[in-house]
Amino acid sequence: MNLRQITIKDQLELKKVYFDSIQSLDKKIYSQEQKMAWASQAWNNPNFDKSITKGKGWLLSKKGIIIAFAIRYPSDKIALFYCKGKFQRKGFGSKLLHKLEDEAKKEGLDFLSTEASLISYKLFLKKEWKIIRKEKVIINNIFFERYKMTKTIKVY
Repeated sequence: MNLRQITIKDQLELKKVYFDSIQSLDKKIYSQEQKMAWASQAWNNPNFDKSITKGKGWLLSKKGIIIAFAIRYPSDKIALFYCKGKFQRKGFGSKLLHKLEDEAKKEGLDFLSTEASLISYKLFLKKEWKIIRKEKVIINNIFFERYKMTKTIKVY
């Protein structure tokens, strides 16, 4: 497994990981309609590209193939956090989350925040993140629920 910083050249491959990750989600949690609306953000939402080009992120690859990535943008927010379906629940997300938290600590940040999906929030809870509130958002005219979460990373 190779952990490295994301570069602008990775953009298309990151979109493929994002799409694969969303499409592999359990149909009991997200409908096909929700998954298509969500996955389309890689191509339709300028904030997605901005997070990749301006954010600070890391990826994991196996035999040269990107399998997971995570990006902070702005620096105190985890904006993107995705893993290909067949590599989920194998510790890769934990490894990336630890890297982002460690980096933020070294930069002197007090806390990190994120909006976690109905899937990823469980990992964040295991890593001592706190739920601020559950919120509803609309993506391409489709309703989604997610969790606004935060973690204090600076030890006083």
